[in-house]
Amino acid sequence: MTARYFLAFILSIALPLAIVAQPAYTINDAVGQHIFTFHEIEYLEDPTAKLTLEDILSHHQSEFTFSTTNFNPKNVNPTSAYWHRIRIQHNASSKKLWVLEFFDQTIDKIDLYIPNGKGGYQHIEQGDQFEFTKRMLRHKNFVFPIDNNRNDAITYYFRVQSQQQADVIVVLRSADYLLEYAMDEYFFFGIFYGMILVFIFYNLLMYFAVRESHYIFYILYLIGIGLYEMSADGIGFQYLWPRAVEWNQYAPGFTLYLASSAALLFASSVLNLKKDERWLYQLLMFVFVVRTVFLALSVLVFTSWFSFRFIEIIPFSAALFAGIYRWKKGYKAARFLVIAYAFLFYGAISKVSLYFNFTWMPFGQLSHYSLSFGFVMEMLFLSFAISDKIRLLRIDKEVAQERTIEQLHENQRLKDNLNQELEMQVKIKTAHIEHQKEALEDANKLLEQQSAEIAAMNALLERDNDKLKHDVAEVKEARILSKDVDFEEFSAMYPDDASCLKFLAERKWHNHFSCRKCTHTAYSEGKSLYARRCTRCGYEESVTAYTLLQNTRLPINKAFYMIFLVYSSKGSISSHKLSELLHIRQSTCWAYSNKIKKAMKERRRISPFGHHEGWDSLLLMEEVSA
Repeated sequence: MTARYFLAFILSIALPLAIVAQPAYTINDAVGQHIFTFHEIEYLEDPTAKLTLEDILSHHQSEFTFSTTNFNPKNVNPTSAYWHRIRIQHNASSKKLWVLEFFDQTIDKIDLYIPNGKGGYQHIEQGDQFEFTKRMLRHKNFVFPIDNNRNDAITYYFRVQSQQQADVIVVLRSADYLLEYAMDEYFFFGIFYGMILVFIFYNLLMYFAVRESHYIFYILYLIGIGLYEMSADGIGFQYLWPRAVEWNQYAPGFTLYLASSAALLFASSVLNLKKDERWLYQLLMFVFVVRTVFLALSVLVFTSWFSFRFIEIIPFSAALFAGIYRWKKGYKAARFLVIAYAFLFYGAISKVSLYFNFTWMPFGQLSHYSLSFGFVMEMLFLSFAISDKIRLLRIDKEVAQERTIEQLHENQRLKDNLNQELEMQVKIKTAHIEHQKEALEDANKLLEQQSAEIAAMNALLERDNDKLKHDVAEVKEARILSKDVDFEEFSAMYPDDASCLKFLAERKWHNHFSCRKCTHTAYSEGKSLYARRCTRCGYEESVTAYTLLQNTRLPINKAFYMIFLVYSSKGSISSHKLSELLHIRQSTCWAYSNKIKKAMKERRRISPFGHHEGWDSLLLMEEVSA
């Protein structure tokens, strides 16, 4: 029991001494603000995230520690809660109001415990997991007023818990300094976002003027940068989506993805990669696809990946590499793009250095707003890049116009020379034509004398020609009626269906056409070959209609030849012989030869004593029913 009481006595002395060992900052009206850094702010990690203030005060006072390397503590483990404490030596003689301000507005929850002077603590909750309208002071950062009507040193405790890494940057400020600083800060925010809006509207007007796709990509990039900065600075949560708590958690990731993706597409368009450097264009598109897949996985599967902001260095580095490569290849329009992305690369490296606690990067305004500074310089030089590309395009256009004008002058000179040569040739030709005209006049007189003689000779030739045609027709008919004509020779006279149909049309309508519906004699061409359509009633009659060839499925020239053979043999030729000669099935030859024989029989019945008309007279016979 004695040892137990002795240990309790030692702890009762050691714990207050541990607290006193932590330096206390003394409030001074001459100093407008003080940032608690290094050993001035101590922290304790609570892996269970269940410790209360009573637990901290009773059992864990000696576990607080401070980092000698980090400018300020961070919540390295997102599942843990981190307790912090600072000491302030109050000064009741101060004539100013004082507040505690937390710079990092992305902290999910801050529980501040302020001593109330009665042995207890006042508990105040803030954080971006609460709606912005519930804050004590309508400011983008978390601001807590403190009571300075005392002269003792007070220890303030606050508990920080956030799903993403947060910087615990605690600042003691006077109210007037906060007001002055906030007005300056919001003024510069207004300039920054105003520049973005001006750039957006300017490039929108330029897009409507020239219809170049890189203006759209640049506008999307500016929108992404503007929304990312607003979400990272807390301006968006304050003015655009004060009640959208869940969106406020995801806004930085999505807007930064939009900016990096638009930067890739913009670089690809400005540098003409798709046309000039296909492999480099495919590389940038591959980076774009990989970044998109990473975003999808971080949202749907691995939610802890969503806080990896440094991943955006990859697409921006790819765009910077493309610009450097094109610049080295002689593409002058790439130089401003390289400078722009170099500034952005500086800002990104600064932010990554702060994220990974690299000690070479001291905390300050330049480091805190390094990315914003990089964005401003990048926007400026990207605008120069677009203007430079337009300037180079204009120069190329002027050079092309000068070449065109020179070519037009050369064409005009050649045209003038050609016209002179043509005029000379025309004069020579005119003289030659005049000479030929005189010769033609003499020749015409001679031709007039000869024309009378030729007319007389033509009359004689016409008579001889008519007689020759008659003799040839008789020879052909005699040759056909000689019965020893084979199919090859027969086909020479009727080589195809068109010649057969033409012959049938001449035989069918030799005298005149008369419509079978209305007896009208005027006609026009029908849809099928050599068919005739009545111009009055529109009835169309094909060549084979009302003939022996109606509805036949045989080739017309073979049907002609079969009619000729059956007629020539007076119906004695067998169907087997017809099949052998025509290469048609015997059954088909038998059926069609019977049809021909019936037509021959009908022909003899109609004109038993008629004159010989030949085998072609059977063509006009209609099919006779059995």
